[in-house]
Amino acid sequence: MGGRILLIEDEGNIREAIGFILSRAGWEVQGHGNGATAIEAVTRTKPDMVILDIMLPGLSGFEILRALRDGAQTARLPVLMLTAKGQARDQEAAFEMGADAYLTKPFSNADLLATVARLAQTRATGDRA
Repeated sequence: MGGRILLIEDEGNIREAIGFILSRAGWEVQGHGNGATAIEAVTRTKPDMVILDIMLPGLSGFEILRALRDGAQTARLPVLMLTAKGQARDQEAAFEMGADAYLTKPFSNADLLATVARLAQTRATGDRA
């Protein structure tokens, strides 16, 4: 397993922890903490997957997800929403906008790794998760 993940999360300690977990599993993780410049970061880093918080400064994760799905180069980019917003309506909204997976904080390391692996597999086969 492996590839490049762009982690868009404004809390540095969470970015660091997730980066550590995923890098130990063979992923190259780049962190980004500002919603306002997140689309530019996706364009610049060309990740294999995005892990996206909902509550971000500048633009929300929902706004970023919508922009990714509207972009020709990013329409099928796997996106995992990782957020403290655990209400069913938030999860439903994310899936309606095109999120591939949704995990709520706090999450287990095993759930994070399993979800990332599933998204990587669906990307490799060309299917949506």
